[in-house]
Amino acid sequence: MNSKNTSSPLLQRPTRRTAGLVLAATAAAFALTACQASGDGSAPTADRSTAPAADQQAPGGQKDTTKPHKMLWMGDSIGEVQAPPLSAAMTAGRVEFKSIAAAGGGGVVGEIAQPTWEKLPKELKSLKPDVVAYQITTYDWGTPSEQRAAYERLAKMVNDAGAELLIVSAPPFKMDDFYASHEAAIKTAPKSAKEVADKHPDTVHFLDASTLWGTDSTAAKAQRGKDGIHSCQQGSAAFATWFGEQLKTQYGFAPAAVDQWATGAWTGDKVYAQLGCK
Repeated sequence: MNSKNTSSPLLQRPTRRTAGLVLAATAAAFALTACQASGDGSAPTADRSTAPAADQQAPGGQKDTTKPHKMLWMGDSIGEVQAPPLSAAMTAGRVEFKSIAAAGGGGVVGEIAQPTWEKLPKELKSLKPDVVAYQITTYDWGTPSEQRAAYERLAKMVNDAGAELLIVSAPPFKMDDFYASHEAAIKTAPKSAKEVADKHPDTVHFLDASTLWGTDSTAAKAQRGKDGIHSCQQGSAAFATWFGEQLKTQYGFAPAAVDQWATGAWTGDKVYAQLGCK
């Protein structure tokens, strides 16, 4: 989703109140996940990447075969505001992480996706991820057959590079005038993605984020920012916590404790400045 104000100043250093709210939000998200388990012409922003992770070791000194060790994160500006805590959480979990989420683009469906198709092969070659996570963008417009074709193309490119693909549904967001005419396509994209994942159960997986957010963008549970589309630090951190639990379920990944990353320097990232986040 393209940010409507691209000239906002950098966010000031976060206060203790912000840090406390973020930690509380992630703790609440962790509890929610545990209960559930038991019962854009793209204008890319700067890449967010971490230093290479050390080789993980399993008990007994054997090499850890769980995933991920290297992760590539994809999406639009909703994914962009989720990237800072994801990077912090993955780094704390000893995962090398890089985001190519792009404001104004980042999708794989239709003509607007061309920059993604040009960029992705280079990123796969340089990072060599074992997991690529693609969050369905607000621009994945097209018929269900066009959506399936795009997700199949993405899966093949990622799988051919030796990585597994996770397709994550987008959080609920406000259907403003810009999106109104594309509402039908936005609603069919998750179903199209799941159909592709079901065809490739060993290499492609679909994660339904409505288990975290619900389906109502106006509900408190959705944790949308003032624009009704993006999340501020608290919501983004809640997503990072939930996402770590999904990796644990899917790959045996051990997420780092929330208090190891949730109140770090990422809370002052400039991507939150234009959202009016406190």
